[in-house]
Amino acid sequence: MHMFENDQYFRQLKKGVLEMIVLKTLSHKKMYGYQVMMTLKYESDYFFNLCAGTLYPLLHRLEKNGLLKSTWESPEPGKMPKTYYEITDEGRVELAAQTELWATFSDHVFHIMTSHKFKTIQKPLPIPVFSHNHP
Repeated sequence: MHMFENDQYFRQLKKGVLEMIVLKTLSHKKMYGYQVMMTLKYESDYFFNLCAGTLYPLLHRLEKNGLLKSTWESPEPGKMPKTYYEITDEGRVELAAQTELWATFSDHVFHIMTSHKFKTIQKPLPIPVFSHNHP
């Protein structure tokens, strides 16, 4: 278990990126669930050590949303069939959008966290008005 695993803030951050990193993992090749778990675990130096109860509902949701598709296949002749997941074209589009958002988001967070001096605001900034009526 990672030292942050029981930390609520860590769990909240992890939850926010799981969809993106699972899509990224499956963008390389199709895998069955356990392969996804092990790939994330090893590629992150055990930082993302997911349990089946976290991963499989996420895989099912991504499939339901059309971002993944699954097939029932045997990994090798004579081996038990497994459900393999692969990213769809729609999933690749979503992954690109999430990756762009993540890059922008993390750049801004990094800027704030490493800033030694904040800009002084002389007058209040205008508050944006959001409409609840979207076209």
